[in-house]
Amino acid sequence: MPEATIFKAMILAAGFGTRLLPFTKTTPKVLFPIAGRPLLDIIIQNLQVAGCKSIIINTHHLYHKIDSFLKEQKYTVPVYTRHEPVILGTGGGIKNVADFWDEHPFLVLNSDIITDIDLRKIYDYHLRHNYPATLVLHDYPQFNNVWVRNEDFITGFNGNEEKGYSDGMKRLAFTGIHVLDPEILDLIPDGVFSNIIDIYETLISNSRKVKAFISKHHYWRDIGTPESYMNVVFEKMAPEAFRQAWPEAILDCRDNKIKRKKLKGDGSSRNWYRLTAKNRSLVMVDHSIRAQSETSEVDSFVAIGRHLYQKKISVPKIYLYDAFSGLVFTEDLGDVNLQTIVCNSNNMDKIVSYYKSVINLLIKLSVFGAEGFNPSWAYQTPYYSKDLVLDKECRYFVDAFLNGYLKMDLSFDNYENEFLVLADKALESPVNGFMHRDLQSRNIMVKNDKFYFIDFQGGRIGPIQYDLASLLIDPYVELPYPIQAQLLDYCIERLSTFLKIDEDNFRSCYKYCSITRNLQMLGAFGFLSNQKGKPFFKQYIPAAVNTLKHNLSAFENTIFPGLKSVVEKIFDRITG
Repeated sequence: MPEATIFKAMILAAGFGTRLLPFTKTTPKVLFPIAGRPLLDIIIQNLQVAGCKSIIINTHHLYHKIDSFLKEQKYTVPVYTRHEPVILGTGGGIKNVADFWDEHPFLVLNSDIITDIDLRKIYDYHLRHNYPATLVLHDYPQFNNVWVRNEDFITGFNGNEEKGYSDGMKRLAFTGIHVLDPEILDLIPDGVFSNIIDIYETLISNSRKVKAFISKHHYWRDIGTPESYMNVVFEKMAPEAFRQAWPEAILDCRDNKIKRKKLKGDGSSRNWYRLTAKNRSLVMVDHSIRAQSETSEVDSFVAIGRHLYQKKISVPKIYLYDAFSGLVFTEDLGDVNLQTIVCNSNNMDKIVSYYKSVINLLIKLSVFGAEGFNPSWAYQTPYYSKDLVLDKECRYFVDAFLNGYLKMDLSFDNYENEFLVLADKALESPVNGFMHRDLQSRNIMVKNDKFYFIDFQGGRIGPIQYDLASLLIDPYVELPYPIQAQLLDYCIERLSTFLKIDEDNFRSCYKYCSITRNLQMLGAFGFLSNQKGKPFFKQYIPAAVNTLKHNLSAFENTIFPGLKSVVEKIFDRITG
């Protein structure tokens, strides 16, 4: 490559990333990953391929994180940064690195775009004409505001439409990629904020011509908003997820070969989608863009899901994920869950056989899921603890259900002593293993007559009795109490073939875990109905209250008197 065609380049990265707040509070926009690779790395690699000999990046917000990232890389060309304590704008930023440029034209590009436009081709195009600047334009209706006349000369920015449709003119969008002659630097004021577009307008008003390179048939996306960023990640990751599941698959989101359909949500704040292509399907779970550095829900979902799958426990296979964007691509288990098949069956023997199969899987989940489980994978607490019982179940019940949903204006302190006893008893004789913590019928999928556990991201180490209680007192199906007792006996019998357990202690722990789980369910139903605008869950509140009243009645009157009293009141209120 001749020396004259080797160029320098600048990546404009000095901004706050305001459109991407709150996610840019901890991560600068230029380090947002695209399918696992930071955008900055993608841009630098593209510049290297194009023949760039040196790169400079202007920085401002979280500049130290950009510097730290670059120190860890080994690029084939030098990459420098220039921190702007006060933002200087696109023109001011270019002028602020005047000492970096040489006598050759240089390339400048925005840091919030991802594209496969050939940068080498653009630079060579600029060298073939005698005009001071070349702007890369394309037809992108959302951003079309640059006027271009015949012979691809730019006549203005944000002009009126009437002018645009006369004399063969057309309106296109600026890609954020441009090549400038060094003489442009003389037109930019020194040390103050300026916009490079204003400089181009000055050139045009002074009868200097600014050339357009009109690109077609390329990929170009702006990632400046959460929506546009997530769309880019989806477009890059979805085809790869299908290739991971079916190696022969050759797919592309841009030609609509991959269809995306949003699935009906449940209590989760996540969004679920079914992706289909060529009679194949995957499920994509959207946990949203990462806004925190500590372990988050997506981290737990992936780590726990892969751990359980490796243990040959019936969970969906995870094919691909990105922990920053929160996208996870998994095996599609269909739409049928345990609630569906139980509620559609009138054969209690068949229903019992379903539950026995699930209990067999639950035992495997608890025993083998605990082997090699890393407590750091849990995004809330690593263990089912006293504090968790008090805060996430007892207080949740008071705040979200009694007060938030029923508007009873009661104090947690009035029941604190009883809740302390409940927490201690629930943890007194546990058979600890891997604990799902939300093991109810809607989280158990059925595919090809096989059961699978989903929504395991809340997993931690804890008593199997809690998961068993979640399964048996589930208000979505309302198993008769005698059937619950029969299945409790079955679990004890089957678990005894794996572990040595004390049956009386197991039953005692189960009895208290049934109460803590019931409090958690009612808290969740109250929160989802009252705070999240999901009235779907209201229909299950009476069944959950009835079960809580029934299970509390098994205790002597001197145990939990306050809790029993308030449950009697809400039972009469809800069922009356």
